[in-house]
Amino acid sequence: MKLEGRSLKHDFFRFIIPSLTAQWVYALYTMIDGLFVARGVSELALSGVNIAMPFVTFLFSAALMFAVGSSTIIAILLGKKEDERANEVFTQNILTVILVSALITAIVLWKSEDIALFLGATSLTVEYVRTYITTIASFSVFFICSYSLEILIKTDGYPMTATIIVTAGAVLNCILDYLFVMVFHKGVWGAAFATGMSQLAVVLLYLTHFCSSRTHMKLIRFTPSPSLAWRTVKTGLSSGITEFSAGIVIFLFNHAILTYLDEEFIVSYTIVTYVSTIIVMSMAGIAQGIQPLVSYYYGKGSPDKYHRLLRYALTFGTVFSVIAFIISRSIAVPLVGLFISPEMTELRRASVSVFYTFSYSFLLCGFNIIIGGFFTAVEYPKSAMAVSLGRGFLFVALSLGLLTALFGGNGIWQAATLAEGLCLMLTGALFLHYRKNMP
Repeated sequence: MKLEGRSLKHDFFRFIIPSLTAQWVYALYTMIDGLFVARGVSELALSGVNIAMPFVTFLFSAALMFAVGSSTIIAILLGKKEDERANEVFTQNILTVILVSALITAIVLWKSEDIALFLGATSLTVEYVRTYITTIASFSVFFICSYSLEILIKTDGYPMTATIIVTAGAVLNCILDYLFVMVFHKGVWGAAFATGMSQLAVVLLYLTHFCSSRTHMKLIRFTPSPSLAWRTVKTGLSSGITEFSAGIVIFLFNHAILTYLDEEFIVSYTIVTYVSTIIVMSMAGIAQGIQPLVSYYYGKGSPDKYHRLLRYALTFGTVFSVIAFIISRSIAVPLVGLFISPEMTELRRASVSVFYTFSYSFLLCGFNIIIGGFFTAVEYPKSAMAVSLGRGFLFVALSLGLLTALFGGNGIWQAATLAEGLCLMLTGALFLHYRKNMP
């Protein structure tokens, strides 16, 4: 198992950097789609893609739940030198994600319009949303498998391989987006189809690794175990919710905007969402980067090492948050200009103001995500779940309800910062409880 290298700090960066890169690339998938749709179709079509985003994040969160759950268990078993059991977990996970993907595809193709309306589509955007989610759903097995295999390759000890494959997929996505949206003029369908095809290519590349002789994870004959499936879900659920929290937040904000403001503000929020997603996924990348190492040393019974890894992650995350906050605010004006045409002056100005207000939440999210991921890695699922539910739904809903009641539509843009602050208090309390009872 290629987890232990020259030093703990060396291993930290060896896993963190590829994990961060992979998360940035995944975030860019949706941003690239949005940019081509805005330029090649219309701002209204961009709103439709944003309304569909909770479904895309649902696919990624399902993948992450199974991947983190299985990879945590696999890393612990490898730390205990139980390689055969680790292979059983790996095999059952692959079969499970294929079955779940098939079920998701069937449901979405059957109820596409109902799902589009539930997500918040209006009469102006429903066709864009329906087209996007049905096309993506047709490729759902590749979305879920690609994200799942990316994390399992890192657990296998090859984080750089995962990064190279993910980056290749992003480059292919850019090329296909340009061809199908700008050259062939296939609109929203073209953007979704390009993304799906790039995910298919990524899965094929991952399979070349897992079919090679260098992998430590192999498909073997196994007896399906409901208890193992439940342990996998229980362990990975908080990480899945953390990933899905971006989709839940988009869903809640879209509904608040349509209730209190004009529909054009969906475009403003879409731009904020793209940057917010990059930052949130960066923090998730840090959490996922240390996860196999923390779980491995947890399995070996080395608390000094996995606690040092947490300190490294929190320090790195704090520095990253501050730098990201400063850079994002400095590029707000040109970034808005990429998505909104020059003649829409008022919408451009409003979008920049929205961005500045929303950006304060970037400073707080890292602590919640990293510590929540640490709880998962050391099998503290209840604490991890509390952080994920608080950050992903409860505090967002509470903050939106409170601030819109007090300030109307203007309160929407402060809600993210208030929600992260409330979650930080919960995370701190749970971590203090962990410290009192830690090994």
